Amino acid sequence: MPSCLEVMMATYEYCCAQCGPFETRHPLGSAPSESLCPECGGASRRVFTTPHVFLMPKELGAAHERAEKSRDEPEVVSEVPGRGPARRPHPALARLPKPGT
Repeated sequence: MPSCLEVMMATYEYCCAQCGPFETRHPLGSAPSESLCPECGGASRRVFTTPHVFLMPKELGAAHERAEKSRDEPEVVSEVPGRGPARRPHPALARLPKPGT
C-alpha cells in the first residue's frame, strides 16, 4: 500500500537516448527538465505525456467519458424531465410545534 507521501507525488516520464523511456516520481510541478537514467546513469530529457487518467475512480471516469461523448454527440430530449414522485414529509416533523401556537 502506498504511503501518503507517494500518493501526493506525480509520475513523470523521461526518455534516455540509450535505454529508452522510464518514469520517476516527484512532487506535483517540481519535475526537473532532465533526470539521470536509472540503468546507464546518462542524462535524459523529460517527455510530456497525457495524465494517467486510468488511475481515477470508476465513477469519475464514467462521468468524464459521458462528458466527452456529449461534446460531439449530445443527448436529445423531446420534453422536460419530470420531478419524479412527490416526497412525503418525515413523520417526526408532525410532532414539532407549529409557528404561532
